[in-house]
Amino acid sequence: MSFRLSQRDAKRMMDKLGLAMKEIPGVKEVIIRSIDKDIIIRGPSVSQVNAQGMQIFQVMGGSIEEQSVTKKYNEEDILLIAQQTGVTKEVAEEALKESEGDLARAILKLSSK
Repeated sequence: MSFRLSQRDAKRMMDKLGLAMKEIPGVKEVIIRSIDKDIIIRGPSVSQVNAQGMQIFQVMGGSIEEQSVTKKYNEEDILLIAQQTGVTKEVAEEALKESEGDLARAILKLSSK
């Protein structure tokens, strides 16, 4: 069984539910950043839905590209860890990576060795 809704009926239904939808023109790309990768969607169609005070963005189509992210740590943080623990900058940076950027945890890890 197929259920078809005309555009007019769909608009009425959305109005009754308190939903307002509009397309965002001219979007070139959408980037979704996570801890370990970026998802880049080029040439998408993007709509903004306002649902009773809450905004929802709908991204459709386009070409998808994933890029893994290598996190760079602040040189000052690396130097602080190296000075506090008496290790080289390379060892301090590795400890910072292993502690996911948590300075205190990196210092404690190196101090307890």
